[in-house]
Amino acid sequence: MSAFLRLFAVLGALLFGAAAYAQESGELPDMVLGKADAPITIIEYASLTCSHCASFHRETLPKLKAEWIETGKAKLVYRDFPFDGWALGAAMIARCAGPERYFAFLDTLFRSQEQWAQSKNPLEGLRNIARLGGMTDQQFNTCIGDQKLMGAIQARRMEAEKKLGINSTPTFFINGEKIAGAQPYAEFEKVLKAAAK
Repeated sequence: MSAFLRLFAVLGALLFGAAAYAQESGELPDMVLGKADAPITIIEYASLTCSHCASFHRETLPKLKAEWIETGKAKLVYRDFPFDGWALGAAMIARCAGPERYFAFLDTLFRSQEQWAQSKNPLEGLRNIARLGGMTDQQFNTCIGDQKLMGAIQARRMEAEKKLGINSTPTFFINGEKIAGAQPYAEFEKVLKAAAK
């Protein structure tokens, strides 16, 4: 078994046992879609291997972007809440792509989730997505081996679980109001309109 496959075999366990990494990792910067000064903040906690999260990104987010985010009325803050090692690895790859390409990587990872996450070798699926996004194999290997980044993502997840009681994905907060699950656009619109008043 290769070193990377061994690494990913234990990542699921590391999600719950990485306190040392988490304490050393420091703060993980938020990734924001939309104008930083938008009056409404949508915070999304999601796992890149969660099928409900993928549904939200494919079906609901495009309309939210068109009606609220691109118009400057709201911004989306995306926070990783990986439920398994593959979701953690995918989150790391998106982070390593850099802020300019981050949301394009997220979109690709969610849209192709069935292909890479359910394949016989998800690591190779992630590597292929990274290559398509312009990442070299060396950059991919360095990213996947970045324990500081791994710890920071895990720390954010554990903090959300402990402080906010998050136990499923996707979970959203719109100006503090919680919405659990991949709700239809109409549900988001109702809460967003109330927040806009």
